[in-house]
Amino acid sequence: MSDFLALDIVVLAGGISHERDISLRSGRRVADALTSLGHTVTVLDPQAGLLADLTIRKPDVIWPVVHGATGEDGALLALLETTGIPHVGSLAGPARLAWSKPIAKELVRRAGYATPDAIALSTETFRDLGAASVLEHLLTAMPTPLVVKPAEGGSAQGVNIIDSPAGLPRAMVDAYTYATVALVEEKVEGTELAVTVIDIGDGPSALPAVEIVPIDGVYSFEARYNAGETLFYTPARIHAEIAELVAQTAVAIHELLGLRHISRIDLIVDSDGVPWFLEANVLPGLTETSLVPQCIEASGQSLGAVYDALARAAIAGS
Repeated sequence: MSDFLALDIVVLAGGISHERDISLRSGRRVADALTSLGHTVTVLDPQAGLLADLTIRKPDVIWPVVHGATGEDGALLALLETTGIPHVGSLAGPARLAWSKPIAKELVRRAGYATPDAIALSTETFRDLGAASVLEHLLTAMPTPLVVKPAEGGSAQGVNIIDSPAGLPRAMVDAYTYATVALVEEKVEGTELAVTVIDIGDGPSALPAVEIVPIDGVYSFEARYNAGETLFYTPARIHAEIAELVAQTAVAIHELLGLRHISRIDLIVDSDGVPWFLEANVLPGLTETSLVPQCIEASGQSLGAVYDALARAAIAGS
């Protein structure tokens, strides 16, 4: 590796969202993978003085892995873009679109892809129209089973699957704990998949899909980050033709939303082989139990090599 050019890389991890601990774990894993190749990597927690520090330091590239609103709503990314220092991942505008699940779903629906029917409800709507009245109407318009989730956020925090009407009030309260808007969504039965889309400068491509089988039936926060609570199959146990359709759909949605470098597209494939879009993640988890590293390793590539390629693609402006 005599022609290897070591980079000065700043990994941003932490923040103040509900996903802080997961972000710190992701940051350490990224830093370890890049350091093992010979790069100089510094992990910084976004806080007062960060922008001044970056301006003085002028690293070759910034890798943000700040999960939650702190890093994924576009604000931090927009500020990073003003520094002139390249960063890995999507730009601020597309990140804002993907961060809002209702907006992302509407864009995907308009483009002709399947996504479960849903209603987005703000806390103000509940207050103004009366919670009891709204809940009664919801259950008439959208019979259970339903999925209730915060309209913004990740790691399945505040997400509940409702199999009977009695569970809806509690689910709405849980969702409002994490966001001011809750998404009440039709539950599509099928095979739950996560598809990592990577673009290192030659166009986006999908890695083998991960099939997610939670032992208790719900892919909750605990099931995501506690080893042994979920079974993963990579590649997913689906027919080759369906796998190709899933890959094409994930790449198309990545491009439709204007995402860059790396994303994770979450889908459910129903019994007819139709992939249904659930959400797009612009800063997906990169912990030891996260799905993206599993996809990368299943594709026969090392984490270090892929992370290195993404860092260099950012520098090249790809």
